[in-house]
Amino acid sequence: MKQRITVLSLLAALAVVACVTGTAIAQEDTTPAHPMFERLRPTLHADTGNAPVTPLKTWNGSFVYKSHTYNYNMVGTDPSTGTSTTVKVFLIPIALKYVSNGKTTIFSPETIQSNGKSAVSNTVNSPIFQNMDWVTPMGTDLGTTQYEDAFQRGNFWSTVAGTGYHVLLGQPKVTPLQTLTVPAADGKVSTEFGITVGTADINWFDGQIQAIITKFAKVITPGTLPIFITYNSYLTEGGCCIGGYHSAYGSTSAPQAYSHFTYISTPGIFAQDVSALSHEVGEWLDDPLVVNTNGNPVSCGILETGDPEEGFSNYGAFPYVLNGFTYNLQDLVYLEYFGAPNTTSVDGGTESFHDNPFKLGICNNGG
Repeated sequence: MKQRITVLSLLAALAVVACVTGTAIAQEDTTPAHPMFERLRPTLHADTGNAPVTPLKTWNGSFVYKSHTYNYNMVGTDPSTGTSTTVKVFLIPIALKYVSNGKTTIFSPETIQSNGKSAVSNTVNSPIFQNMDWVTPMGTDLGTTQYEDAFQRGNFWSTVAGTGYHVLLGQPKVTPLQTLTVPAADGKVSTEFGITVGTADINWFDGQIQAIITKFAKVITPGTLPIFITYNSYLTEGGCCIGGYHSAYGSTSAPQAYSHFTYISTPGIFAQDVSALSHEVGEWLDDPLVVNTNGNPVSCGILETGDPEEGFSNYGAFPYVLNGFTYNLQDLVYLEYFGAPNTTSVDGGTESFHDNPFKLGICNNGG
């Protein structure tokens, strides 16, 4: 069945991406709940003389904007080679446990959903990892593939059309559930967006999952992508709510990229099902090692391909049905949004995967 990349009406103004200094790059925190995603700066150290490891397969490219050359690093091989890359994935379920006044509350991604499957199973069976046939709003067939690969093919369509170019995620290896008890100082059971969720400070959480990666370093190596899934919970950083983030850490020669997303079971709520995952994997794809500060105008200074869509209707997500379950996949912007020539992407230079009717153009229209 062909999945046409449809256009939905936009009910909210575009959320402009802001670059901030410090440990993390995020949109401004507000109270009450405000939808956010994060990009934690990498924590790297010099090589320690251990046996070399295979780094993540990436390539370097560039584009010219206002007579200046901007460089970037992305997953896979140069699209001009027409080759295919598959990255091994580990899906790591994280249960968050809260103990308060003698009451224990656990938010676990092994919780069964409305279709009789767990949040983990629904994630594995989603278009992030399973194939669908993707057709653009203007009728161009991008191929039968995964969602993020279809996006990247569309991103470089002028180069890859008719070739075997792909950047694919291997079918994820699901690890045993890891349970983290959230200290009272770092999180609590709360009501956000009208539903009961757990919250956890992002810096505390990041330390916990880096420890898990280190614990399993013999199998989770820099050439792979570990994805951490939490359930009905949000991370915080001064305010709520962060639906996911990506980062990298380890040696300078072979950093370990990793990502987190939360699976919210309530339809219509921020980060529902795999929408946050589609956001974070899209950004990992185009900035895996968190190095693409890119030198662009302040409002567009990073290759965060999902952030410009967050302020749209349904938080920028579009519904697709696969195997009887409706998944919400967030729209992602192409390189044109960041200033690349409008001949790069599919259909004559559209600026996002779903070709939103309001041209984004913040970057290539002067910031």
